[in-house]
Amino acid sequence: MVYEERNIWASLIVSLIGVSIYTILVLQQAAGGPVDAVDWVPLMLWTIGGSIVAAIVVSIVWGMLAGLGDPDGVGKSDQRDRDISHMSGRVGQAFLVIAGLGVIIECAFEVDWFWIANTMFYGFAVSSIVGGIASVIAYRRGLV
Repeated sequence: MVYEERNIWASLIVSLIGVSIYTILVLQQAAGGPVDAVDWVPLMLWTIGGSIVAAIVVSIVWGMLAGLGDPDGVGKSDQRDRDISHMSGRVGQAFLVIAGLGVIIECAFEVDWFWIANTMFYGFAVSSIVGGIASVIAYRRGLV
């Protein structure tokens, strides 16, 4: 597994875990009541910050372990890696645009901040996850 693919896997795994944890925490705090009454700001900020730190740590540790087996291949990337990164960025960006449009519509209707923030949060998450999945598929099957 090449350097770039390892980083994508690390981000993908951490993103899925982070979004799951945030969703569970919000639903637990709502306790059957309205979810927009939850104090979501600290949960969201800690989830985002924790996910960033966790992705970096997982990537570094995984890279160090991979470097033990192939010290010459660590950190190298080529044109294929750049092409896959470019393609997955386009795929993920589409979902970010959809979330942005959703936020604009929610703002036009003066929806509660909880829904606006969560639309953008989940938009970023879906963008990252779908882009990561597209990258993994491209690494496994190749670019067409």
